Amino acid sequence: MTTGCVILAGGAGKRMKTAKPKVLCEVLKKPMLGWVLDCAENFGFDKIGVVTGFKREMTEEYISANYKNISTYYQDEQKGTGDALSRAKELIKSVDRVCVLCGDAPFIDAETLKGALDMHENSSADVTVITAVLDDPHGYGRIIRSDSGKFTAIREQKDCSPEEEKICEINSGAYWFSSKELLDALPRLKNDNASGEYYLTDCVEIIGNAAAYTSENPEIAFGANTKGGLYELNNIARLGVLSRLMESGVCFISLDGIIIGKDAVIGEDTLILPNTIILGKTVIGKNCEIGANSRIEDCIIGDNVTLDNVKATLATVEDGVSIGPFAQLRPNTVIKSGVKIGDFVEVKNSTIGINTAIAHLTYVGDSDVGRGVNFGCGCVTANYDGVKKHRTEIGDHAFIGCNTNLIAPVKIGENAATGAGSTITVDVPENALAVERGKAKIYENWHGNFERKKK
Repeated sequence: MTTGCVILAGGAGKRMKTAKPKVLCEVLKKPMLGWVLDCAENFGFDKIGVVTGFKREMTEEYISANYKNISTYYQDEQKGTGDALSRAKELIKSVDRVCVLCGDAPFIDAETLKGALDMHENSSADVTVITAVLDDPHGYGRIIRSDSGKFTAIREQKDCSPEEEKICEINSGAYWFSSKELLDALPRLKNDNASGEYYLTDCVEIIGNAAAYTSENPEIAFGANTKGGLYELNNIARLGVLSRLMESGVCFISLDGIIIGKDAVIGEDTLILPNTIILGKTVIGKNCEIGANSRIEDCIIGDNVTLDNVKATLATVEDGVSIGPFAQLRPNTVIKSGVKIGDFVEVKNSTIGINTAIAHLTYVGDSDVGRGVNFGCGCVTANYDGVKKHRTEIGDHAFIGCNTNLIAPVKIGENAATGAGSTITVDVPENALAVERGKAKIYENWHGNFERKKK
């Protein structure tokens, strides 16, 4: 049996007051659509498709940049969820079972989809509605069941009787369909309603042979139509991630200002301090201390690492490293084990060797630095000549004196040293001392001193 997934992601979301498609509004700095696509990939569908609409190019650009083998289908007019699903007929025809998900319901999970598919198959249903039980079901379509518990209908809020309004089981907007029956039902949808739209929910009534699966996760139904609703989703997601991390052994003194993305992996006994942001596919090892006021995105961090007020993006930090405060690691940086980096240091597109020390006020860009190197205060690798970037090479155990400028391309040999205040423009051989300074000129009785004294 083959399975497919169609994600409806074409809505403009006018109440969201945004210039981008609603599904690209972010929860924990990740578009809602990304959460749903991750769920679909975790489930393991044979085929996944997304129906786009409003500003389709933005949605398609996001998908192509972050996912592989995702088909897209375009709904040129917003004529309802039923019409949107019909645009993906090509995918529906190619599989035996198709799951329909909402691109703005980020908390759907693969376990729910598997449980619903099992019910769909075991009950021989042609359509299975995925439901949730909410304490406050206001605004959602209610699930109507017979006295025996058999699913009979979906009743929209506006059509509910007073007794039906008390029902807490609601339609999540996610479904499993047998593809043959769905393809037969879609052309039979009608738009004779107040909105003049074709509703996917009508397929349930047309197909008839329906079941309802109740998810253990009530959050699968949660979506957002406004920025206020989006804030609520962010809050739910943030606390959910932090709770999961605590269960896995991560430590927090306070949760104030801590934002950690859903894809982050953090080892046990690592302490995350306040106002720290960890995003993307960041992996952090054990026994680390991260923060306060750090921002780490798409980085690999080893064990026993301390990052104090550090901004790091697309960088790798090995075990036993100490960095900060007020340091930045830019993309394609590798910090080897035992390195110590102090305050106001920036490293970009460079490899820093084992046990090297870069104490403070230094820029290292486009450089290959050996092990045991010591940088004095205020050093710069001048990597850009105005047209091209050039690399600097520094051998093991070299000593770079305070306020040294290394004008790339340049090589500093193993165990070599540079004198403080030097601007090095030529290669320095191993075991050598390089001093490259202009000759001092002294002007006695300088007029400027007298002028300054008067002021």
